[in-house]
Amino acid sequence: MKLVESKNAPAAIGPYSQAWISGNLVFTSGQLPVNPEDGKMPTDITEQCVQSCKNVMAILEEAGTDMSRVIKTTCYLADIADFTAFNQAYSNYFTNKPARSCFAVKDLPKGALCEIEAIAEI
Repeated sequence: MKLVESKNAPAAIGPYSQAWISGNLVFTSGQLPVNPEDGKMPTDITEQCVQSCKNVMAILEEAGTDMSRVIKTTCYLADIADFTAFNQAYSNYFTNKPARSCFAVKDLPKGALCEIEAIAEI
């Protein structure tokens, strides 16, 4: 196994890693929509989805792969009413349409509206 750490994605806020490589797969932790440059989050679901996607993308690039190689994502929404807007933004980044689970949860860390984790092939 190999640890993956990107300075272009937010640092972990707890006892976990941004990602790990095992074999020819990279497993990312859930990525909140935190801008790694200033630590802030956008306020609406579309921009939060975009930032979470950018964070996943940065980690995948550090691992030596890219968004086109994503096999599976898991997406968490604070409000299922955001599903349509989330999908519109998400589809601009995950153009290969990986397998996905997407569901609403009671709360997300830091009051985020969404979180995305991914598994990709290297």
